[in-house]
Amino acid sequence: MAHAAQELVRKLGRLSRVTDEPGKLTRTFLSPAMKRANALVAGWMKDAGLKVRVDSVGNLIGCYEAANPKSKTLLLGSHLDTVRDAGKFDGPLGVLLPIVALADLKRRGVKLPFDVEVLGFSEEEGVRFASAYLGSKGYCGKLTAKDLAMIDADGVSVSEAIERWNGLTPGRSSKRVGVNALHLKAAHKRGDLLGYVEVHIEQGPVLEAKKLAVGVVSAIAGQSRFKLTWTGQAGHAGMTPMALRRDALAGAAEFVSGVEAIARRTPGLVATVGALTVSPGAANVIPGEVVHTLDVRHADDRRRRQALMAIGRLATQIANRRELERRWQRTQENGAVTCSPALTAQLARSMKAIQGKSVSLVSGAGHDGVVMSALCPVAMLFVRCRGGLSHHPDEYASPKDLGVALAVMTDFLERLAAEQGLTPLPAAAGPVFVPGSRRGRNRGK
Repeated sequence: MAHAAQELVRKLGRLSRVTDEPGKLTRTFLSPAMKRANALVAGWMKDAGLKVRVDSVGNLIGCYEAANPKSKTLLLGSHLDTVRDAGKFDGPLGVLLPIVALADLKRRGVKLPFDVEVLGFSEEEGVRFASAYLGSKGYCGKLTAKDLAMIDADGVSVSEAIERWNGLTPGRSSKRVGVNALHLKAAHKRGDLLGYVEVHIEQGPVLEAKKLAVGVVSAIAGQSRFKLTWTGQAGHAGMTPMALRRDALAGAAEFVSGVEAIARRTPGLVATVGALTVSPGAANVIPGEVVHTLDVRHADDRRRRQALMAIGRLATQIANRRELERRWQRTQENGAVTCSPALTAQLARSMKAIQGKSVSLVSGAGHDGVVMSALCPVAMLFVRCRGGLSHHPDEYASPKDLGVALAVMTDFLERLAAEQGLTPLPAAAGPVFVPGSRRGRNRGK
C-alpha cells in the first residue's frame, strides 16, 4: 500500500491549496473554494471509475457501481469543508482515502457485489452558519425550516445560499424556483443501504499513546450547541461607577469560568466557549452586549443533560445578580450515537489482520456519522494523528499510518463482499483475488 499511501498524501496536499483565504486553509459551505474543491475531487473520482454527481446542497457523490444494478449500497465518506485556518486531514481524509482504495480496485479489475458511494459532504464544521452537519442533513433529507432560516455574517440565509448554488432566484418559493423546487429528500431508503463508514483522524492522543496506527470507534458523544446573548447597559468607562454598572462582558466572563468549573468536576464532560463578540467593542465603553457560543459534549446523554441544567442555573444566577438580560438559542442538538456492532466488528477484524491488534475508542468529536445514523448503520475508523492535534495547520498523519488505514479499508471491503455471499473477481487477465488474502491486498506495494 506504499504507493497508494503516497498518492493519498499527494491528493491531500493538492486539495489543501484550495481555499477561500489566501495563506491559510479555509473552505466553508457553498463557497467559491467549495466549488473548486468539488471540481478537483470529482476529477479524481472519475479517474477511479466512479460516476459523479453533485446534489442540491453541494454534496459531492461518486458511485463505484456493482455488476448487479439491484445491489445494495455501502456509503464511505466525510466532509470537504474545514474550520478556519485548518489542517489538511480533518474531513478530506475520509473522502480521498476511499477514492484511492477504489482506484486500486479499478486498476485490478475488481467488481464488488455492492455499490460503493463515496460522499464529500459540503458542510460539517459549522463555520459559515451557527450549526453543523448541513451537508449530511441535506443528504438524509433532514434539513428543517429552522436550518434553512439560519443566517451567516453577511445576512445570507442557508436557504438563499442553497438557491444561489443551484442557480435559482433567492427568496422565491414557487413550484419552479426556490428551495421548495429542489426536493431536499433523502438520497436513499434505509433498506437500500449496507451502512456508512467514515475514516477520520483521531483528533486525540489515545492511538499515539498505544503506538497504534488505527482504531475503531464504538460510539460518538452527544453534543449540545448554543448561542448566548447577554445584554446590559453600555456606558462611559471613566464616568460610570463600578457599583452601578451592568457590564455584559463581566457577566459573560463569569459564566465562562463557571462553565469550565462544571466541566472539570463532571467526569467525561467537555464544555467550550469558542467564539465571542463584544459590543460596542471600544476600549473606553462598558460592554453593553456580548454574544458567544457554548458547546457541551458527553458520551452519556443523561450526564450531558444534567450538566446543561447546572449551566442553566448558573446563567440565571449571574443574570439576576448583575441585572443582565440573557437569551439562549439552541443551534445544535445531537444525542450520543452507538456505532453498528456488525460493521464495527468487521472493521476490528480487518484492523487486527493488518496491524495485529484492534482497539476501540469513543469519539468526543462530532462527525457526519451522527446524522447518517438516522439513515443507516454507521461505523468509524480513526487514524493516529501526531500529538492528537487537529483543527490546526500542523495536524499530521504519517504516510505509513495512512497506508495502514488504506489496507484496513481494502480488507474491510473484501470481507464485506464475502459476507454478502459473493466473491469479488478481477478481470480475466489478472491474478486470482481472494477476499482477505494478502496476495490481493499487497499488489500495490
